[in-house]
Amino acid sequence: MTTSRSFVLICTVGIFCFISYNMVRMPALSLFAESLGASPERIGLIVSVSTLAGVLLKLPSGALSDIYGRRFLLRIGVVAFGLPPFLYLFITDLDALTALRFLHGLATAIFAPSALATVAELYRERRGAALGTYTACTQSGSLLGPFLGGYLIHAAGFDTAFVTAGIFGCIGMVLFYSLHLDVAVPQRKEQGTAVVLSEMWKGFAAVAKNNKVLITSMTDAAKMIANGALMAFLPLYGVSAGLNPGEVGLLFSVQAGTSFFAKPIMGRISDRVGRQPLIILGLVICASTFVCIPHVAMFPVLLMLSAGFGFGEAVVSSSSSALVADSSEFKRLGAGMGMQGTIMDIGHASGPLLAGLLIARMSYGGAFMVIAGMQLAAAVVFWLAMRKN
Repeated sequence: MTTSRSFVLICTVGIFCFISYNMVRMPALSLFAESLGASPERIGLIVSVSTLAGVLLKLPSGALSDIYGRRFLLRIGVVAFGLPPFLYLFITDLDALTALRFLHGLATAIFAPSALATVAELYRERRGAALGTYTACTQSGSLLGPFLGGYLIHAAGFDTAFVTAGIFGCIGMVLFYSLHLDVAVPQRKEQGTAVVLSEMWKGFAAVAKNNKVLITSMTDAAKMIANGALMAFLPLYGVSAGLNPGEVGLLFSVQAGTSFFAKPIMGRISDRVGRQPLIILGLVICASTFVCIPHVAMFPVLLMLSAGFGFGEAVVSSSSSALVADSSEFKRLGAGMGMQGTIMDIGHASGPLLAGLLIARMSYGGAFMVIAGMQLAAAVVFWLAMRKN
């Protein structure tokens, strides 16, 4: 399979897998948890626990892909996308839902670092544009998934949404196993556990010493705190403001759609003008739109704010992934992407937890103002830190 066909395959599989994943996640998850009697703090935990799987596993899975090859980890990842949605049909209590969310989180934890590293390997010259296009394709899952999930919940109930999500995930799984992904497989002898762990540790250590990778990843994590807070509590706020689940799903779809179309463009711009200014600009856009959301109840205005936040996400993400790839050794690309994914997931997992605690003790407006302030502070810290590197 040629480079272009391999790229198309990884993008197409990503579209189906992330449609499936996001049909379950937004707005279905928060509304489903609330229907089981969850408090704001518990909703924050349920939404964040799948991301905790990424915190634990993205870095090891990225390093393992450097040792065993990308295809091996991607095969496991697509199965983790395809099968868990059907299990939601049997959930009747919050503890079981929490456990299933952790299991489902293995999908992105295993798949994402290897997929990003694969794209970075396929396109060494136009890396920003390629990564921007790939992340836009996966973002299309956030474009279609929430709208489909919200509409199906509104029209037919949770079970129909979960079954449909499983079908999309299985399509991605079948596509990946039916076609051959042409990526380099590391030449290695049979290795014992000690040797594999040693190689993984070398990857961790090399990335952990890379200040640019760490700083960029932590800055991206500030954006993900806000993203996680929206994912958990925009559905509940929207319903309290008079929106139905389909309309709430459309808010997420507009956010993702804006990001989808902007990411390839911003990736190309970052190749020309540099990564750092765009990361700072994107954080400012995210903070300024995020802080306004809980002060608005009109659906058209919420749509515009969602679009603005999605554009800010695109500006940050297309540049940050490329900056991490630029700053990583070629043989440590998997570990570098895994490190970025791990730190981003810490932010993403923290967002629902932090927002849940704040909302339980103050208004939506106060909670969103605190989180927006964190994004602006991160932009300042990133600017100061990168001046020294």
